[in-house]
Amino acid sequence: MARNRFSARKIPNGTYGSVWLDGERLAECYGCQGKVNINSDKINLCGEFMEANKPVSGSGSGSLMLYKVDSGLIQRMQRIQEGDIPEMTVVSKLADPTSAGAERIAYYGVQFSDLTLADWQAATSGKITAPFTFTKFELLDAIPVQ
Repeated sequence: MARNRFSARKIPNGTYGSVWLDGERLAECYGCQGKVNINSDKINLCGEFMEANKPVSGSGSGSLMLYKVDSGLIQRMQRIQEGDIPEMTVVSKLADPTSAGAERIAYYGVQFSDLTLADWQAATSGKITAPFTFTKFELLDAIPVQ
């Protein structure tokens, strides 16, 4: 939607974001991203130079950016060695007090697609990125359109 005016103060600042994994707040999380990729078949029609797209399915993916403070994620994922990939729920919240509201999104059927066991170097704070897929999302709270 086009807007005639807006205030830069209304742009949410990621500093006010937070994440919960299976109901437990991850204080070490400094970033979160979730996306839905729309998969389409290419449709070529006679007499039309440009191809069209027919949406046929979607896939969800995302990632959590975490400071390495403990072995919590490794402990949650240890069962992968037996082929048991756990499904979890992630809830992301962005609630900048100067923005027009808060946004919460729940991701269901979350499966982490890789597990970083070690990634460190001298004179550097420990960080990991934990990519995931999901099967469903729900907008729990929305920032109103103004």
